[in-house]
Amino acid sequence: MPNPQVTEAFVNKFWDDEIVPTLIDYIRIPNKSPAFDPNWDANGHMEDAFQLAWKWIEAHPIPGMKTYQGRLEGRTPLILLDIPGDLDKTILLYGHLDKQPEMSGWRADLGPWKPVYEDGKLYGRGGADDGYALFASMCAMMAMREQGVKLPRAVVMIEFSEESGSPDLPAYVDHFSAEIGEVDLVVCLDSGAGNYDQLWSTTSLRGLVGGTVRVDVLEEGVHSGDASGIVPSSFRVLRQLVARLEDENTGEIVPESLKVEIPEQRVAQARRVADSLGEELYRKYPFVQGMQPATDDPVACILNRTWRAALSYTGAEGLPPVQSGGNVLRPYSTLKLSLRLPPTLEGHEAQKVVEDILSRNPPYNAKITCEFEEAATGWNAPPLADWLADALDEVSQTFYDKPALHMGEGGTIPFMGMLGEKFPKAQFVVTGVLGPNSNAHGPNEFLHVPYAKKLTCCVAHILAIHAAL
Repeated sequence: MPNPQVTEAFVNKFWDDEIVPTLIDYIRIPNKSPAFDPNWDANGHMEDAFQLAWKWIEAHPIPGMKTYQGRLEGRTPLILLDIPGDLDKTILLYGHLDKQPEMSGWRADLGPWKPVYEDGKLYGRGGADDGYALFASMCAMMAMREQGVKLPRAVVMIEFSEESGSPDLPAYVDHFSAEIGEVDLVVCLDSGAGNYDQLWSTTSLRGLVGGTVRVDVLEEGVHSGDASGIVPSSFRVLRQLVARLEDENTGEIVPESLKVEIPEQRVAQARRVADSLGEELYRKYPFVQGMQPATDDPVACILNRTWRAALSYTGAEGLPPVQSGGNVLRPYSTLKLSLRLPPTLEGHEAQKVVEDILSRNPPYNAKITCEFEEAATGWNAPPLADWLADALDEVSQTFYDKPALHMGEGGTIPFMGMLGEKFPKAQFVVTGVLGPNSNAHGPNEFLHVPYAKKLTCCVAHILAIHAAL
């Protein structure tokens, strides 16, 4: 087995010399995902990110590695690496290089495309979600090869549409099916961490229905003094529609068809995590002074964000800026909805439910228009094999001096459900660096580099343990 001290020394140096400088360059590229940059091909930022990664791969070759550029017409690109191994096993390591949009509220000296490295944290969009994954995956394998550790064959897959729901990934999985082959172990570094003190294993991910609902009441805006009380407000009609989905007092999702029974194993895991994190489960969020969480029960916090549906309002149209808001009864209002789904609820069926609820019997017979993005089904991990459960604890103890903890995540990685169906016998290590205050998708996103280094060491030793079975 590999020597932990040798592994850590290699990984720390490699991160400092080869990964952090590359991530600094990567953060500068405004490579927004296609849902947020429809002209991504013409704008060229995605190609810049692709070329940065490709040149880095060429500068850090692994003997025998085959490299493939996925360039299917009309789709975002994909990078596929096929790295030979010493054993008749295959691991698949996954990451993505597209990013969320800018978001407002960044600290005065920070910005989404402005990398700042201070106190072990690398600030900027995309470093933690999920730009580091390619480089950390390669580093983990190199660290083991430096010690002469035998490894399985490895396939590294890096996509460029994850933040849009991975609409292009299924086509590439089919396109490269022969190159991928059968998979025994999947390693995904695009998930979260409950703290920066130990290894975290993600046991489930929520699905997602996202899109817009628009209400039209007039052909054009009219004087509000003249029309109010006669013409129903488009925004009030919208409020009535979303109330069909969400209880405005509690935030609970109303339709029973959007709920599932939570497995007892996941409830038990939530209790163990709650015992460990306690109030930090909600205190980590930047509440304004005096604001209270929806619940201060730690177990309920975990289950609410991992196994229960929840609705967020992520955009609006039809409302002018405050200083431009004249006394006009506006002709329409649009809301962008992001509905997180329980892990075991099928995404497309949920989308049909949502569309029916929003469009059926509209108040005042207003014109309702719903437009949806690709729905995503969540993922519930298969039971951990005994060897993997032991390995997660072992590597966490080795590099963090604490055992691993297991918890679901509230986000969505469509790739996981897809792989779960394609490789039903595979084991999964889903983990990541998105710990407290790292704020992926929001302002002041950062990558906690010391934690990422130890996580890379953990992945390296998991690969070695898997190989030794």
